[in-house]
Amino acid sequence: MGDRNGAIARVEDAFDNGAFFDVLNERIKIESTSQEPERAPELARYLHENIGPALEAELGCTWKIFPNPVDAGPLLIAERHEGDSLPTVLVYGHGDTVRGQDESWRDGLKPWEITVEGDRWYGRGTADNKGQHTINFAALAAVLQERGSLGFNLRVLVETGEEMGSKGLREFAAANKDKLRADVLIASDGPRVQADRPTIFLGSRGNTNFSLTINARDGGHHSGNWGGLISNPAVQLVNAISTLVDGKGRLLLDTLKPQPISNAVRAALADLEVDGGPGAPVIEPEWGAAGLTPNERVFAWNTLEILAMESGNPAAPVNAIPPSAMAVCQIRFVAGSDYEAFLPAIQAHLVANGYDMIEAAPTRGAMAATRTPLDDPWVDRALASLAKTTGEKPALLPSLGGSIPNDVFTDTLGMPTIWVPHSYAGCSQHAPDEHALGPTLRSGLRVMAGLFWDVGTLSR
Repeated sequence: MGDRNGAIARVEDAFDNGAFFDVLNERIKIESTSQEPERAPELARYLHENIGPALEAELGCTWKIFPNPVDAGPLLIAERHEGDSLPTVLVYGHGDTVRGQDESWRDGLKPWEITVEGDRWYGRGTADNKGQHTINFAALAAVLQERGSLGFNLRVLVETGEEMGSKGLREFAAANKDKLRADVLIASDGPRVQADRPTIFLGSRGNTNFSLTINARDGGHHSGNWGGLISNPAVQLVNAISTLVDGKGRLLLDTLKPQPISNAVRAALADLEVDGGPGAPVIEPEWGAAGLTPNERVFAWNTLEILAMESGNPAAPVNAIPPSAMAVCQIRFVAGSDYEAFLPAIQAHLVANGYDMIEAAPTRGAMAATRTPLDDPWVDRALASLAKTTGEKPALLPSLGGSIPNDVFTDTLGMPTIWVPHSYAGCSQHAPDEHALGPTLRSGLRVMAGLFWDVGTLSR
């Protein structure tokens, strides 16, 4: 029957002898970016030729690939059923990446093949998300090999559109609840709070993007002849935005602020020290909501960011008052925020403050904020398991600062969610030179083998 230490030793051996590298490298070689329509066949190939056969061969799963209910990449569901009385675990991953940005990688590196330099494994998807779900599948296989069974029922969901906002995932989950029903989601995405500290997070901030636009007239007019006589949309726009968020990034419109931070969340965040690693930006203590710690500002509060602005032609300015101005903005928000009220409140606020010439409009669908309750039994189980494997107290984040489609699992499918990330904040995710850290990958294999082993003891 084997034991827990044996399962962990198996994944350590797979990492040390290069078997894990070989599996991940084959997945990195598949150029499955969802951001380039011409690569759509690669999304299907990732599931058909790699993930599906691997889950069948290594975990004894049956699997099927489904078309997306909207015009987006396909989805895979796999299942291993061991007993009606056993708990069921859903494991999620996404097989798509952002575009490779091939020409922008440093000399000697390329996105579609792993290059190892010291502790760094460079390649598109090593951190987001191929490396992370490859760890979880390898850990599951080690438990199965060691025990002869998992000790629980397994369901796997792999989508190929997360980098495009998980289009169709919610509709798909709603239509396939019977195939995805489980007692808990255990999945991996995002960064640890520190590269060497195992981390659990229970949900994520949501996000909603919107534009603020002024179209004053058909063309520009000479700034000498008309300056002081006609409105300047760029001036109006920057002043309007300053009524929503001040010069230190602090929200001014109450509707955009979340509920007060609970004592339980404050206590969890007080134990953390966020470290993005070498090259990470220095945290600016005066930026953001007043009276909050850095952890509270990024994990438990809402923020409004300007992502892009345009008026006239910055690359070749002319002496003319521009006819229009536009800014693309984003609000990141925590669970409990009424995000559907954000845009109407912003539009009403602008009108009330004399900026009725500005049109506020959504630029894409919102991603909801979620948070599994900190007192859920699965949280304690996961924390205890990671502590047992590492001998250290893991970090617990109530919410990830970024956004993931966790509402699919908490809201649509109605299950608690345990996310165990295997990356770190300085991984260059979504940028050239994306990489994972070898020691973090190896640590991830160990903690996941221990966690899946412990889940398999719940009904024994």
